[in-house]
Amino acid sequence: MKIQPNCWSEHEELKMVMVCSPSILNIPNQKTADYVGWEKPVNQKRAQENHEYMIKAMEENGVTVVNYSEYLTGEDAVLSQQLINRVFVRDLACVYGNIVIPGDAGTSMRAPEYIHSHQLFQLWFGDESYSIRANNDIKAFENGDVFVLNKEAIFINTGMRTSIESIEKIKSKIFQAGFSEIGIIDLPRTQETMHLDMNCNVVGADILMAKSYMRLFPVQVVTERGGRYVMMDEFIKRHGFEIVWTNDVKHTVADINFLNVDPETLLISTKANKKLWKDHPKLKRKKLIEIDVNEIEKGGGGIRCMTLPLVRRS
Repeated sequence: MKIQPNCWSEHEELKMVMVCSPSILNIPNQKTADYVGWEKPVNQKRAQENHEYMIKAMEENGVTVVNYSEYLTGEDAVLSQQLINRVFVRDLACVYGNIVIPGDAGTSMRAPEYIHSHQLFQLWFGDESYSIRANNDIKAFENGDVFVLNKEAIFINTGMRTSIESIEKIKSKIFQAGFSEIGIIDLPRTQETMHLDMNCNVVGADILMAKSYMRLFPVQVVTERGGRYVMMDEFIKRHGFEIVWTNDVKHTVADINFLNVDPETLLISTKANKKLWKDHPKLKRKKLIEIDVNEIEKGGGGIRCMTLPLVRRS
């Protein structure tokens, strides 16, 4: 299989996405869930049913779904089946325009997934699009912390799983890919703010939904010529997005961790708070495809976490 990666935004029509089936291992009780950093116990049979339903929903909307677990063989395949976090593929890499930059695990528990997927990327993408050595100099760079806003700007969080040192190492590759600006925000280090996509998300071509506390944070704007600081709303609005601040909403991962299938269609969890979509005139017009991923969400990630876009129509 040969793939030509192409992603210049978070919202354009999704043509190809990578996923990975859930682990075969259960999380049997709350104490075990606490130890491994999950919210609740998980039955992997139900998780697998959730995952298959999500895949079906994407395929019915014209998306080619690549399940990387099906391409693993031998010892890699045996080990992969037992990795409880492997379903959360968004962290493994990101497509920046026409190149793929591999991430680096922010916790050793997830390291094998990165090795497995990056070896496959070497086979799927040509040398011009991907280098398995591109993350050799970085430590902790999980792509749930990355948003490709448009053809000019990337938005990145440095937090629990992504280090500022890694962003410094990777920024030249992002500029080489054709982007002119990187906005870096530094969110609190908590389970609820582990990744940027647990706190905000792009909703189509001109709206970004964000938890209200984020308006208080500055963003370091980095270009090839230097940098400066602005507040988050100034950075986001300058790149053509209205920000919908979710005031007074008790959030779960399901509310904000959705996936853009095209500029007007989103895959959202059945557990998402529908109040978020009822008041704003543009949000009310969105087509929302609800899917039950409740069992997988107990692992602390949502639909965006479970999907890695490889090709969007631009």
